[in-house]
Amino acid sequence: MEKRVITVLLVVAGASLGVSFMPYAWTAIGQGGNQWLDNVFTNLLIGAIIFYLLSLFLVKHISTALTYIEKKLSELSLTYLLFGAIGTIIGLLIGVIISLPFYNWDVPFVKGVAPFLIMILLGYLGFQISTTRIEEWKKIFTSSKKRNEQQAEQELLERNADDHFRKYKILDTSVIIDGRVYDIAKTGFLEGTLLIPNFVLYELQYIADSGDSLKRVRGRRGLDILNALQKEEDISVEMYDGDFEEIQEVDSKLLKLAKLLDGTVVTNDYNLNKVAEFQNVPVLN
Repeated sequence: MEKRVITVLLVVAGASLGVSFMPYAWTAIGQGGNQWLDNVFTNLLIGAIIFYLLSLFLVKHISTALTYIEKKLSELSLTYLLFGAIGTIIGLLIGVIISLPFYNWDVPFVKGVAPFLIMILLGYLGFQISTTRIEEWKKIFTSSKKRNEQQAEQELLERNADDHFRKYKILDTSVIIDGRVYDIAKTGFLEGTLLIPNFVLYELQYIADSGDSLKRVRGRRGLDILNALQKEEDISVEMYDGDFEEIQEVDSKLLKLAKLLDGTVVTNDYNLNKVAEFQNVPVLN
């Protein structure tokens, strides 16, 4: 099927070239005024036949070349191809704009060849610039909030082992709803800072708005516990505004955040406790 498509495309290209260039050929051999030879149908037919004969020899090589190109492209990342295509398009557009004055010149080379060379050169430069600086382009197109989160994560990951840092106690939904964490925190048993991620707060709000009366009561009690913790001057409470959009489950987000901050997960969830132990994340149950 692929070879047939290539053959058809070559024949169509040959027909188009025949209509465009065969009149010059008839003029060169002195048959320019012959209506039987120098007409659109004849020129189209001759061009199509010539390129059909050429396709008998070229179609196999073209098919092999296309397969090779397809294989090489499949090895490249989607990001690389996307930025490369955008850079090439921008380069070609700039080339078209720059080439416009050259079309008004009567010099054959300048009028016919120079615009083509300029567009090819700028298209290539656009491709090179966009693909060699992908990380820089990503930073430009990333939102400021996301950049701040990534910068904070990078700083935390790059700190030395002997650096002084706060030990976070990351509360999950179950331990907040349970309520006893408030009394334990007041005794000073939980040293460091209690950290409440936004995605846990959203889950509490979802439970508090539930149609199930039992869930609704539990969710509202959890929100009351958080408010009580924040009002205690002796208890350090912070919110974490970041989110891990690529992760759906709240428990998985908690574990990733604990790894990122070297924090300890505080939970009543037995399954979360076991998963955290398996992933070497400290847990207070």
